[in-house]
Amino acid sequence: MDNIPLSREILHRYAADCGIINIGKASIREIVALVNKIQQQLGVEYIRLEMGVPGLTPPPIATEAEIKALNDGVASLYPDIEGVAELKKETSRFIKLFLDIDVSPAGCIPTCGSMQGAFACFLTVNRTDRNKEGTLFIDPGFPVHKQQVHMLGHDYYSFDIYDFRGKKLTDKLKSYLDTGKISSILYSNPNNPSWICFTEEELEIIGTLATQYDVIVLEDLAYFGMDFRRDISVPGAEPFQPTVAKYTSQYILMISSSKVFSYAGQRLGLMAVSDSLFSRRYPDLRRYFTTDILGHSIIYGAIYALSAGAPHSSQMAVAAIMKAASDGKYNFIEPVKVYGNRAGKMKKIFTDNGFRIVYDKDIDVPIADGFYFTIGYNGLSGEELLEELLMYGISTITLGITGSTRKEGLRICVSHVRDEQLPLLEERLILFNKNH
Repeated sequence: MDNIPLSREILHRYAADCGIINIGKASIREIVALVNKIQQQLGVEYIRLEMGVPGLTPPPIATEAEIKALNDGVASLYPDIEGVAELKKETSRFIKLFLDIDVSPAGCIPTCGSMQGAFACFLTVNRTDRNKEGTLFIDPGFPVHKQQVHMLGHDYYSFDIYDFRGKKLTDKLKSYLDTGKISSILYSNPNNPSWICFTEEELEIIGTLATQYDVIVLEDLAYFGMDFRRDISVPGAEPFQPTVAKYTSQYILMISSSKVFSYAGQRLGLMAVSDSLFSRRYPDLRRYFTTDILGHSIIYGAIYALSAGAPHSSQMAVAAIMKAASDGKYNFIEPVKVYGNRAGKMKKIFTDNGFRIVYDKDIDVPIADGFYFTIGYNGLSGEELLEELLMYGISTITLGITGSTRKEGLRICVSHVRDEQLPLLEERLILFNKNH
């Protein structure tokens, strides 16, 4: 089995070579570098569960549209900072048909990935009121978002949602909002890393309180439509992708093309700013921007300074996908269902060998099978378990770096596991369970 398990001495030696002092606290990218080094030096095949990156072939409709755009010469021109008109129109239409929400094309803004969209939001939204301090993160969440606000010098607050589901969420949110220091609330739905999905009741609570306290909700829809318990793939028909936008006008949606459209490499994301928020004036924005209008500040302040727009050809690719989906000619959910099927198989392999699912339920029903799930093993902390699994040729990340209070857990991403690797995963977990 490729010299599995590795000795702890060997693992620590390679970690030191990568500049990792504490393996259990290593970031995602540090784990990637460590595993790459071990694979290259020792020839050990790892089951790669650490990186939340897609593993599917992009849809031909997207690549063909991008190639056509390049052949038409768009690379010779700077893109319009506001976005290509066709993409803005198709984004507005897509949002109407798959979320049942009206957002004008003007508020549909392309970014160089959703992560840049989040950064642009932090730059503007968290500066709308000089008396507020920053973002409330409903955790667990994407670690880089906190890195972004830290880089900006913003304060932030956070709490783990696990013990505050349903009606309990009201008082928990109020305990932070009552401070008067919160300018924005950010969460992902479905959630990275736990794969919990907010109920309509919870989204209504968030939306109602956002309006009451004049706070802007940043809804990260990186895994749009990937709660496979409901099929949202039919344009204009229920069920729709759940969204806080049903319950407040105080929202900015962040839609990624990386996972659900399998178009990660071209770094094209979208911000959808509610119509009322887009035109709203915040006098305190003039401390940093030339105008007090939020939408103008996002585009001609933040986006202009960050990248001066997103690539023409990528915009045309995503516009083509959205148009085909909205026309009912392309079911964009069907190709990514493979993630859910794979998650179901992998969960069984883990639980058959002594592991348990850490974030196991959406209130009173089992979580969906999707892009991520979380695991724990009795008697081991998440940091200890990460190191142990690395010795068995399995790479993950701890929940601790995601803002989770469940320190016994690890995040499992299913995207880069090949079907032919599942027997190897099972073989290694059988051995792990026998030895522990």
